[in-house]
Amino acid sequence: MKKKEIYADAAAQSFFKLSPKIQIKNPVMFVVYLGAVLTTVLYFLGFFGIQDEARWYTFVIAMLLWFTVLFANFAEAIAEGRGRAQAGSLRGARKDVSARKLQDPENHNLYTEVLSNELKKNDVVLVKMGEQIPMDGEVITGAASVDESAITGESAPVIRESGGDRSAVTGGTTLVSDWLVIRVTAEAGESFLDKMIAMVEGAARKKTPNEIALQILLVTLTIIFLAVSATLIPFTEFSSHLAGKGEAISLTNVIALLVCLAPTTIGALLSSIGIAGMSRLNEANVLAMSGRAIEAAGDVDVLLLDKTGTITLGNRRASQFLPVAGVSERELADAAQLSSLADETAEGRSIVVLAKERFDIRGRELSSAEAEFIPFTAKTRMSGTNFGGDEVRKGAADAVKQFVESVGSTYPAECEELVAKVAQAGGTPLVVVKNKQVLGVVYLKDIVKNGVKEKFQDLRAMGIKTIMITGDNPMTAAAIAAEAGVDDFLAEATPEAKLDLIRSYQKEGHLVAMTGDGTNDAPALAQADVAVAMNSGTQAAKEAGNMVDLDSSPTKLIDIVRIGKQLLMTRGALTTFSVANDIAKYFAIIPVLFYGIYPELEVLNLMQLTSPVTALLSAVIYNAFVIVCLIPLSLRGVKYRELPAQKLLGRNILIYGLGGIIAPFIAIKAIDMLLTVMGIS
Repeated sequence: MKKKEIYADAAAQSFFKLSPKIQIKNPVMFVVYLGAVLTTVLYFLGFFGIQDEARWYTFVIAMLLWFTVLFANFAEAIAEGRGRAQAGSLRGARKDVSARKLQDPENHNLYTEVLSNELKKNDVVLVKMGEQIPMDGEVITGAASVDESAITGESAPVIRESGGDRSAVTGGTTLVSDWLVIRVTAEAGESFLDKMIAMVEGAARKKTPNEIALQILLVTLTIIFLAVSATLIPFTEFSSHLAGKGEAISLTNVIALLVCLAPTTIGALLSSIGIAGMSRLNEANVLAMSGRAIEAAGDVDVLLLDKTGTITLGNRRASQFLPVAGVSERELADAAQLSSLADETAEGRSIVVLAKERFDIRGRELSSAEAEFIPFTAKTRMSGTNFGGDEVRKGAADAVKQFVESVGSTYPAECEELVAKVAQAGGTPLVVVKNKQVLGVVYLKDIVKNGVKEKFQDLRAMGIKTIMITGDNPMTAAAIAAEAGVDDFLAEATPEAKLDLIRSYQKEGHLVAMTGDGTNDAPALAQADVAVAMNSGTQAAKEAGNMVDLDSSPTKLIDIVRIGKQLLMTRGALTTFSVANDIAKYFAIIPVLFYGIYPELEVLNLMQLTSPVTALLSAVIYNAFVIVCLIPLSLRGVKYRELPAQKLLGRNILIYGLGGIIAPFIAIKAIDMLLTVMGIS
């Protein structure tokens, strides 16, 4: 949906939202709505000789109040329209497709064809290359590339495979290679895509605690102004009779006064601010399960960040060959490359490349008849090659030491020193052995991402503490933490250790955010105040989190905190501006309205407004059109700055507090002068 279409739809929705059932959901604007209805009735009563003000004046006041209500509806409708536009593109990905429902997961030839909306939870389906995945599920057999661009917008396909933390698939995505056997984890109408469409449309959006608290404050202020306004007619009747001059205030003017003094600006924009905040999160490809999670992100002061993929690039690279005494660096590089020729991991590839770059050692042409490749296993924690009578192995230091000593060879103390040196520098040591003799150590280095240190400095300036979570030993973790610039780290992290760390910070009154993608992350995600699960992760992680990152980018947590803070800043800034506006309106309306009875109030007419008529009209016109002026800000959000909360508060009070006092004085005076020139007085 294009911008013009969104605006046209929002204009139409502004009138549909005039239904009392919809208006009563916003108590502040409902008072304006009732005022518009009442002044309209007063205008038509004027045709029958029943009037308390000139008909043209009552008509203008009624129209301005209707405009105020319509502008408030328009602000909300634009925010909702943007959500509907996002939902429209997602609906294109949600189709009822034919699915192969397997009767036996082991027999791929025994299946029945059903529509995707007929699938039930725990059904098992077979999906082949080029076919759309019919429903959310967990891969139980196979590995394949999946095109998730319909949901994430990312054109590059991703790998989904059984086991591990990349087994979850989403209905509406497409297989671009191989095949998968999937166990369905959601039924029709409850899929991830269905939930996302409901959220971006706003249908599932509930008011957050902060929003409810602010609305209670606004309603309380409105009730106070309502009570004061209700007494003005009898009070001014009594006062004018007692003073022998002046007139009682009319009902039309009481209604106009009430609308001007009530916090209508923030009342009109409150809903659109919340919807727009959720929309900005959706644009970042993050699905929030509740508005509360977005607000909590804005208040977070502790971030738990995985080292791999967030702080480091995720793939360690070989950076040095460190031989023991009596072994040349070239000899170590040659053996390390030989042990890595069949190693398709990023680390193995980097060893082959480093040997080639440093010593121009070319990869051998190893036929299966000549070479025996020894794959890495969790049990041995080593890999290597048997070729040309040589046995070459590389692996974790303690595993290699056990291997060498088990065959009667000596593990040199110098190698232990090299291993300790690499670990202290924040690297990962791989020990290389040729024919049961230790040759030395390959230094694998975690590469810290560019710009990460600066991001952590920004977070620190905002008062947010960053903690790196890693399975590395304490020495390695400390070195990487120092290089990245995080505030603290948790080494050799286990699910229990993560959970205990979160609980300890929460007991101290902190709000904690973390990311995770595995089943072992689920307990900590469930405990965290803001829990971002990766879309590529397991179903358990998604169910435990209160947000899902469709891009599966661990660094997204920083963006989420920024969006959450921007939402709170926008709401706070516009609330400050709205309340500050009332100060100018007091000076605009009250002195002019009552100096017929109390002439001494003339000294408070600081703006020197022409008459009660122009004063009230100017204030009501400003009150209506300031909403239109602030709609872009409510949708876009106040500009985010990396500053501590105290400085942000001071800055916003200066801009939106002081600005909220000054702007109405200028605008109302300008409107009053224009009305006077037009002959209205």
